[in-house]
Amino acid sequence: MTSEQPPTVPAGRYGGARATVRPTARTRPRRRALAIAAALTAAVGLVAWFSFSQSAADPVTAEMVGFDIVDAEQVDVTFQVHMPAGTTAVCTVDVLSPSYAQVGTLDVAVGPAESRTSAYQVSVGTSELATSADVVGCETTG
Repeated sequence: MTSEQPPTVPAGRYGGARATVRPTARTRPRRRALAIAAALTAAVGLVAWFSFSQSAADPVTAEMVGFDIVDAEQVDVTFQVHMPAGTTAVCTVDVLSPSYAQVGTLDVAVGPAESRTSAYQVSVGTSELATSADVVGCETTG
């Protein structure tokens, strides 16, 4: 009788201990999609954090609603202020000439208001005919 030995597998042919697993064509799109999703999630989180920290640092904002040039000595300005209820602030309104020179300015005390948004209308005296008006900014008081 002859003893037959089982056939041996050629070394390295079927992935021995040193074989590395390479991504298949199916796993590559999944990994790419996961990487994109992770990057988008991080970007959204960063934008949310920046927005929150910015609003916490500057709780008072203002926006122009409109202005009416009454004559060469007066401009009526309407604007809204957004700030936490009960807050007081001072907003600076500038009136400009066609050459963007400041021809009038007024510091307006605003608040405290019961709601987050409140509207104000003020008359600003001018030294010459104006063509535009703007709320430069607001700062909290006290």
